[in-house]
Amino acid sequence: MALLVLASTVSWTVDKHICMGRVMDISLFAHADDCGMDMSMEESCCDDESFTIQGQDDLKISLEKFDLSQQLFLVSLVQTYFQLFDFDSEEHNTFSEYNPPPLIRDVQVFDQTFLI
Repeated sequence: MALLVLASTVSWTVDKHICMGRVMDISLFAHADDCGMDMSMEESCCDDESFTIQGQDDLKISLEKFDLSQQLFLVSLVQTYFQLFDFDSEEHNTFSEYNPPPLIRDVQVFDQTFLI
């Protein structure tokens, strides 16, 4: 999640060096290296292109921007999510105070059924 926030807030600059219609070098955040040809000529075969993707400046999100239905959905989603993790409830055994009935006869021996 932190990488996503970092990537969305940083401005990205991509610089390309094109020579004779082919991309020779691509660089992020810096100037692309040239191909070594003389660019001082009047009609040069090389060209430099760069474009910048602006990052997000404002990261503050307020509930005032949401309408009533979005706020209701958000509150109900959070409430139902936290109800999934109910750690305080203990399973109460209502039969813990009672003893099991005494075993009068061994049913397996009586019916002659054995698990082999």
